[in-house]
Amino acid sequence: MTTAALSSAPPSKAALFEAKAVKSSARRNRLLSLPALIIIGIFGVLPLIIICVYSFLVAAPYGGVQWQFSTDAYLNFLFQRDIFDDTLQFTPDFLIIYLRSFLFAVVTTVICLLLGFPTAYFMATRPPAQRNWWVLLITIPFWSNLLVRTLAIMFIIRDEGLINNALIGLGVIDKPITMLYTNFAIQLGLLYAFLPFMVLPLYSSLEKLDFRLIEAAYDLYATRRQVLWRVIIPLSKPGIIAGCLLVFIPALGAYVTPLILGGGIHLMIGDLIAQQFGSGRNWPLGCAQALILMAAVLVALYFYVRNTSGKVQHG
Repeated sequence: MTTAALSSAPPSKAALFEAKAVKSSARRNRLLSLPALIIIGIFGVLPLIIICVYSFLVAAPYGGVQWQFSTDAYLNFLFQRDIFDDTLQFTPDFLIIYLRSFLFAVVTTVICLLLGFPTAYFMATRPPAQRNWWVLLITIPFWSNLLVRTLAIMFIIRDEGLINNALIGLGVIDKPITMLYTNFAIQLGLLYAFLPFMVLPLYSSLEKLDFRLIEAAYDLYATRRQVLWRVIIPLSKPGIIAGCLLVFIPALGAYVTPLILGGGIHLMIGDLIAQQFGSGRNWPLGCAQALILMAAVLVALYFYVRNTSGKVQHG
């Protein structure tokens, strides 16, 4: 039989049955993913479209929007019009708040990494029967609401709080130390809120570490510092990257912590955006600020992942 005859022969029943099974499986997978796609579309994509549309409209006098196209929301992010001659003047107020929030998020991420890495390494080196208990201790703060935990910190660091009363009782200080409604209070609250988000990804990565590689490094006369920087950290970089992202992004847009511990004095991006939808009654400006924040985070993540993906694969 020639090759042409073989190629023109009809497919066998087994091949037809297999092709039908593949199509049926693909159709079933699409149907199973339909609820998730609907939820993402309604609660993810649709609000984002509404925010994008509102950012190009005009603010109504008493909240809401007027359906007139305008780019003033993006223009007002860096400039304000003079009330007399209508000229544009540069106002860095919003930019300063964004930079302050970025600084808070970076400091929170760095300190959480410095505290979380030894904690996760300690947990990963415990006997297997004890590791679940340590994970349970790390997750205990999640059993209560973030608002309740933030209020607990406020009661501890206020002028009549536990720390000041203890220091005064011990005779260390004569009058209370002002900690509440300061940058220190905001930073402390961010650290307490997001430290578990750093520990858990690091623990998940370190738990899978082959500790025979560490023993081999010591057998090759490597010092503890060399083992840490050349063996442990490179192999745990996926956990480091995941932890940094899980801490940096929510810390950048934190709302409850700076509002309660900062007293509304030291604003962050979340409080600034909330003000536009509340007392500011400028919905387009709030939408524009949210989109600017999202765009900045996406750009930063793009360059961060692009610069670290090759190193992670190598590790």
